[in-house]
Amino acid sequence: MLARQRQAVILEEARRTGAVRVSDLVARLGVSDMTVRRDLDVLAGRGLVEKVYGGATSLVGKSTDEPGFEAKSVRQRAQKEAIAELAATLVKPGTAIGLSAGTTTWTLAHALDGVEGLTIVTNSIQVADVLRNAGQPDRTVVLTGGVRTPSDALVGPVAVQSLRTLHLDLVFLGVHGMAVGPGFTTPNLTESETDRALVEAGRRLVVLADHTKWGTVGISTIADLEEAQVVVTDDGLDHRAREELAERVGELMIAETAENLEAEEA
Repeated sequence: MLARQRQAVILEEARRTGAVRVSDLVARLGVSDMTVRRDLDVLAGRGLVEKVYGGATSLVGKSTDEPGFEAKSVRQRAQKEAIAELAATLVKPGTAIGLSAGTTTWTLAHALDGVEGLTIVTNSIQVADVLRNAGQPDRTVVLTGGVRTPSDALVGPVAVQSLRTLHLDLVFLGVHGMAVGPGFTTPNLTESETDRALVEAGRRLVVLADHTKWGTVGISTIADLEEAQVVVTDDGLDHRAREELAERVGELMIAETAENLEAEEA
């Protein structure tokens, strides 16, 4: 079994039961104590579990838990960068695009430096700052108004009303979770309404979500899986999840990460 497959099993068990023991994982996976501890180190480094004496506990919280922007920005950094670079290839010069709030869309904003003549609409203070600091004179950046959330999104009726009058070529949506049934979700009810308005403003929906978002469910659905023309994720997503997503979305794009390649070779 490859390292990333072991880690997927460990993560699934931690999320199902709330905690895992090293001794139990050694027996289940048929590997050494040291190998399990190394896998737990990797998962803890990605912000997916918290190591405790003799094992680890899940960091997946309630459906209304909403970490701040700074806390989320350090999670799955390599995966988000790979996703952003791949997603940027979908953006053509001179188009109008929407970027929702989130650390993956914020990473995408950095990757758009080479694309000319863009009009970009966002409800993210952090994304708007990146685009403003890029200093490209042929770029138009529109920041919606609204009430600020812990993730630095601007939400509420002001944001929704401004988005309802717009027509965008592409909308890039960052999500808290994605799953069969609930679809693409968020832990913030008001942000869900604003994100829905952004989705409806675009001709094509591209969802950006690293593999840890699979199986996570927030309290409110933004869109069904079938509404996404494209989902861009990373190669940490297991085979079964890839099959389920591919059956439901228009196109599934997998970003390769050096981190997973190194794990496979270990």
